[in-house]
Amino acid sequence: MRAFKDIFSDTADRPVKLRMCAHPSCALTGDYRAPKSRDRLNDYYYFCLDHVRAYNKEWDYFAGLSPDEVETYNRKATVWERPSWPMGQWGAREQALRHQAMNDIFGYAPNEDAPPPIPPMPLAEREALAALDLCAPVTFADIKARYRILVKQHHPDLHGGAREAEEKFKNINAAFATLRGIYEPAED
Repeated sequence: MRAFKDIFSDTADRPVKLRMCAHPSCALTGDYRAPKSRDRLNDYYYFCLDHVRAYNKEWDYFAGLSPDEVETYNRKATVWERPSWPMGQWGAREQALRHQAMNDIFGYAPNEDAPPPIPPMPLAEREALAALDLCAPVTFADIKARYRILVKQHHPDLHGGAREAEEKFKNINAAFATLRGIYEPAED
């Protein structure tokens, strides 16, 4: 198959190699690229404008995939093909809040066995505590101790620089910084 052709240009002082259209009966230059397949998106055919339009009109990225495979692809694409993890089990604080909300909504009498209601806290604080697997009420000493354990456990160097460990490590550090600003005692 011919790929390049030496062509002299009136404005060029030396031969210029131009890529020819990949269509077998075309003698025009292939200025437009089109992927060869879904599995080889960085491997291209080069076509003239008319043939690339015809190729793109007929090309189906999802050709050969079942509807379930297309759905799986679309689900992964919504999170930029990055893994996601469940948020974990409801902590005691969240369970107490849910129980209190059900009581408020449906007018149930308070359960004597339920923990006392915990005052509301900002979302950032609640998320930071959840990231460190802690429940309110806590002290700064508790937060610091849990932070040290998690940092040692999830340090990327211990996991060969794994992306998941690095992301978890960043989340732990961000959560600690948030909680430090809230719980750290002020120095005199």
